[in-house]
Amino acid sequence: MGRGVTGGPGPSSGGADRGSDGPGPEAAPARGRRGGGALLVVGDVVTDVVARHRGPLASGTDTAAVVRTLPGGAGANVACWAAHWGCADVRLLGRVGAEAAAWHERELVACGVRPLLVVDPEVPTGTVVCLVDTGAAAERTFLTDSGASLRLEPDDWSDALLDGVARLHLSGYLLFSASGRALVRTALASARARGVPVSLDPASVGFLAELGADRFLALVRGVDVLLPSRDEACLLTGSADGADAAAELSRRVPLVVAKQGADGAVVAQGGAVVARVRAVPATPRDTTGAGDAFTGAFLTALLGGAEPARAAVEGCGAGALAVERVGGRPGRSTGAVESAGAR
Repeated sequence: MGRGVTGGPGPSSGGADRGSDGPGPEAAPARGRRGGGALLVVGDVVTDVVARHRGPLASGTDTAAVVRTLPGGAGANVACWAAHWGCADVRLLGRVGAEAAAWHERELVACGVRPLLVVDPEVPTGTVVCLVDTGAAAERTFLTDSGASLRLEPDDWSDALLDGVARLHLSGYLLFSASGRALVRTALASARARGVPVSLDPASVGFLAELGADRFLALVRGVDVLLPSRDEACLLTGSADGADAAAELSRRVPLVVAKQGADGAVVAQGGAVVARVRAVPATPRDTTGAGDAFTGAFLTALLGGAEPARAAVEGCGAGALAVERVGGRPGRSTGAVESAGAR
């Protein structure tokens, strides 16, 4: 195997520095890049084939659709949204196939991310077919070929990756392969030795159900922040209520932020809900990557010194912007992030 060329910090993109501390959609204009140290994201980089269709798929024949090929992957999307939201130094460790390594590297650099890509000599880049029903909810269904993305392994890790890093974020997709689980254990141990806080997003209800809740919770022991969706939180606890599930999970993980879609987000600590954050109104076109956008903005805000509830406000703002775009990433850097409150 060979490590791909490490990209530079990439073009500068402005960040949102919102003026309201309360949980709500209010937002001040963007005010430039945020410091606070680097964010290292470890996770999946894939090629998304997004097919937007209206109504049910016609079995056995054609269904008209608008189809686009876009860069994606939950880990890569989180990194791009963090850079878009103003994190001054975002790095991404991922694995891709040789056939698409150069393209993915260019796309990440264009979004302001420093790519640390391992080029897999045997397996092509992962591919996800995203079927998006363009009805009112813009719900999506994924067909996933993980390819090289789940072949990250401990040999791809180096303690030096944490030099200058203030937060480590792990994509939950890593837990769905043996090599990825081994890498998570290695990265967690390295981060704990350096005192670097670690966050993790469970990533997929379908894969999570196969892995099992007990096994997942054992694997994430030592994580400081868990960022599940409502469905993931409920699956992990057996609760039918997202807020109750978040509270229960926060008995195991110090900070749990459950993403609730159109219902905003719930922040839980110490076994109790400590904040409920309203969603920012949006007209959805494609919900792919909305949770990744939330996570990227949330982590950027934490790096900037925000309290969790305030950081969740930022996350909801990014999620609202994400659902009005096609694909899982923000637009390329243009100098300033949009203000969710000026919608």
